[in-house]
Amino acid sequence: MQDAVAETLKRSQLSVTDSRKKILEFFHHSDGALAHADIERLSGDQFDRVTIYRTLQTFVEKGIIHSIPTADNSIKYALCKEDCEAGRHHDNHVHFVCDICGNAFCLDRVAVPDVKLPQGFIGKQTDVIISGVCNKCGLKS
Repeated sequence: MQDAVAETLKRSQLSVTDSRKKILEFFHHSDGALAHADIERLSGDQFDRVTIYRTLQTFVEKGIIHSIPTADNSIKYALCKEDCEAGRHHDNHVHFVCDICGNAFCLDRVAVPDVKLPQGFIGKQTDVIISGVCNKCGLKS
């Protein structure tokens, strides 16, 4: 795992620092998306809020992770697929946010529907968020 993390950072032309390695490892070990607060909790006192924030922003810019907006206007982050790169995200899939546990999941096999925009409009990004009950929480009831 550590070799894959270091390789991802090097491929993205980033210095391999302890904070970047550890934060990227959190994403590799996560079942769903992570919020800034999740990373703070997981890292304990290892990294301050600013280091985490800057690392997340750098990872988004380099195409390592992508952001997922949520209904409460917070942002979660998830690993990008291999065809993403700096400035060019190719994560054209639907996201699911569970109303019970709050976890966010990338539904990689569910494509974002094609939206026909009116003449003169140029789309940059389409976010499709489905809220409901995830497969783990649904099994509990």
